[in-house]
Amino acid sequence: MLPLVCFKLAAYTRSHRLLQPMIALFVMLVVFYSSPIPQGKELTSYGDSAGLLILVFAWAARGLLDTEPPTQRLISMTAAGRPIREIGAGLLAALAVNLGLAAIALGLPLLHGFAAMPSIGDLLRGAALHLLGLGAGTALGALTSRPIMPSPAVSLLALFGGYLAMLLISLTPVGALTVPITRWMRAANTGTLDAALIPLTAATLFWGALGTAAYVRLRRTRP
Repeated sequence: MLPLVCFKLAAYTRSHRLLQPMIALFVMLVVFYSSPIPQGKELTSYGDSAGLLILVFAWAARGLLDTEPPTQRLISMTAAGRPIREIGAGLLAALAVNLGLAAIALGLPLLHGFAAMPSIGDLLRGAALHLLGLGAGTALGALTSRPIMPSPAVSLLALFGGYLAMLLISLTPVGALTVPITRWMRAANTGTLDAALIPLTAATLFWGALGTAAYVRLRRTRP
């Protein structure tokens, strides 16, 4: 499977589709860190970054999974031996790209963005939140990719609409049972993240796994 993952990453890079989420990422980082974050607010900025970058992660995953035309996907499935291997390779490649984007989002502020270096604990908490955002974004991007939604217009509307729905629902009383974006932002801001991290993680992982399972199920009938 590793050669197929590398093939998909190489094709994505050559297509220049990576430039779109990269530009969006750097624009967001410029907005976040246009002025130094005051000491003690590092985790707050990481929480906001993780929540808002879900859209960038989704965009990157969708772009990677859209790179190969249908004929090439069928060839990849045949070469892999089983369809699930090709599907899994695509998801792993999307996760690899998003891990790189998350690393930039975490590391760049350390060079220029914080008035003081965050503690190791806050850095780890920020990394955990970005991993949650990465998982949710990858699932959303997969569900709006071309094999599932052939129309580019419908796909884009579903991607942005899906993220907006997650954001708005997380503001409601049932938000804890969905992807709790605003709740982890609030917890990071109020210093209550440690107490809330387990339920926030459980809810996010549940919906991310459900979205990924739905994508795999649909891909088995829509190569």
